[in-house]
Amino acid sequence: MLPVAGGRHKVWTKRVGEGKTKVLLLHGGPGFSHDYLEVMESFLPPAGIELYHYDQLGCGNSDRPDDAALWTLPRYLDEVEEVRQGLGLDRFVLYGHSWGGILGIEYALRHPDRLSGLVISNMTASIASFLQRLETLKDLLPPASRARLAELEKAEDYDSPDYHRIVEGELYPQVLCRTQPWPEPLTRAFRIVNPAIYGQMQGKSEFVVTGNLRGWDSWDRLARIRTPTLTIGAEHDEMDPADLVRMAELMPNARSAICPNGSHLPMYDDQAVFFDHLLGFLKSV
Repeated sequence: MLPVAGGRHKVWTKRVGEGKTKVLLLHGGPGFSHDYLEVMESFLPPAGIELYHYDQLGCGNSDRPDDAALWTLPRYLDEVEEVRQGLGLDRFVLYGHSWGGILGIEYALRHPDRLSGLVISNMTASIASFLQRLETLKDLLPPASRARLAELEKAEDYDSPDYHRIVEGELYPQVLCRTQPWPEPLTRAFRIVNPAIYGQMQGKSEFVVTGNLRGWDSWDRLARIRTPTLTIGAEHDEMDPADLVRMAELMPNARSAICPNGSHLPMYDDQAVFFDHLLGFLKSV
């Protein structure tokens, strides 16, 4: 447990394995936990890579203060540096998945001297790009479901059972995780999510970002990231794979990889391809 937020609270961390290459994992959300990234333990430590799990404040095993002022990108960015200091990491690889990819981009821009490598996993470079992709994914729904979803969105009835049935029951199995049934660490992460954080930073809807992440954009800053970087996405992801390729093209020392059979969690649903690319990159840095 490490002190964060100026020492007022503590977050949970866990080291697995030993090796010269050290990787700090930033989970998605906002408001989820490290649990769904436990799959990394089966691949990184056996390859001689030391990994660090960490539950962001308000999530998982970390403190869960009831303080809405804490749920902002700048405060979480400060927290990543507090965690790095607490773990004594220097010249490490930062892996950010989904929302964690936003943190990874911002951290690489602020603290490039700390990093030997950066992995931006399943995250595009702006919220606008994310929302543009989501609109196209609605075409995956049957006409009746799409029409009902439009009605609910117009009414802003995001708590409707129909809304949850369509998004979680019909869309998520295609774009979030195509492995059926879902792996237990993923269902566990959904059970313990902190909806207050997700609501404040993302919003109540998957398709309309009303939280304080609205407007986040890093496209015009990517060229400043000179850290060796891997952008990794998937063909069926919520994030447009073309965005992940373009992001790598904009950074001077980056490469991209797209998992052809994966979605938002290719570490599960296109596992062999995902870890082949990830381990290859980690060994290169």
